[in-house]
Amino acid sequence: MTPCSPLLLVFIVLLALGGCASRQPPVEPPPVQLSPATWEQIDREIIDASLASTSSVNDYARRSMRVWKDRVQQFTESDFIPWFTGYWTQQWLTMKVAWYRMNSGEGKEPPEKRLALYLQEQYHQRVLDQVSKEIDPEGIRDRAMELYIQLLGQQVQQIAKRYRAPPEQLNLRLTRIQAINLGPPAARNASLYQLLYSKPLAEQPAYAALVGHMHSAVRAGTQRSDVGLSSVAQQASEKLGATLAPRGIASAVASAVGRVAGALISVAATGYGVITHNQEQPQMIEQLRVILNVALNEEWRELMENRKTGAMAGVYYLSGEIEENLLGARQLQNDSEQGSLRIVLPAQ
Repeated sequence: MTPCSPLLLVFIVLLALGGCASRQPPVEPPPVQLSPATWEQIDREIIDASLASTSSVNDYARRSMRVWKDRVQQFTESDFIPWFTGYWTQQWLTMKVAWYRMNSGEGKEPPEKRLALYLQEQYHQRVLDQVSKEIDPEGIRDRAMELYIQLLGQQVQQIAKRYRAPPEQLNLRLTRIQAINLGPPAARNASLYQLLYSKPLAEQPAYAALVGHMHSAVRAGTQRSDVGLSSVAQQASEKLGATLAPRGIASAVASAVGRVAGALISVAATGYGVITHNQEQPQMIEQLRVILNVALNEEWRELMENRKTGAMAGVYYLSGEIEENLLGARQLQNDSEQGSLRIVLPAQ
């Protein structure tokens, strides 16, 4: 093998050094200094991003609430309606109405209201509580808030990249935009920067306070299904009450104080036949179905349209705070600029 000449070795070394020099990493361009007009445009685009995120999340909430409504209807048909219109349930409810009437008087709720409360309890146990194991409006509302924050954060990053906004300046600007305002204390307040980047949502006190605030607002309201059940209870109380005298149930209850529920039901059954119940049951089922469907449709509309307690309530709160802060900052800047013009012009 012929040894390499010294000149060839020098050439190879120079060639290698030139290759290394050509592979130097590219130099990052210096940060761009954005003008006030550009920052104003960024604010406008954040508002647009908030509106777009709200619209996307509304589609999610609407689809999820349709699933919830379908499941409520299924459990109502398969459990509550058969239970309520069943022969032994009607006997038991008749006994309850008789008992309520015997114990009514000053300072006590009327029989119709006491029966309504009982039916509401049963409806929650047999229908709403069962559906909530799979899906429920409060869970949809919480997930909608998380999804809104996630989508808005992605769009803010795209806006920053598009305008090559310096991260420090952008973060400072986001810190001045209030997203949650539930204080005092100050821990119940949060800026848009905190909401998007500071730490996971589950660890943010202000976000936890907002979730709790939404849940409390819902519990303070009245569900449409409960309103519908009040109507059912009113009709049931009148119907069952009309049968008390001919069936002698009131006196049976009076003589059976202290006995177990099964004995009371057997006493009630003596004056009311299964055949009569079977004749009335189809009409009873249809009336109950209509009342509960109307109530459920009203409840669904309320959950979708109420901006304070509905499935989108948390999203509306966050987007409203963010957009109002951005619009307010722009208005304040415009007023300041117009004020300076009003001062300068007379001097000119």
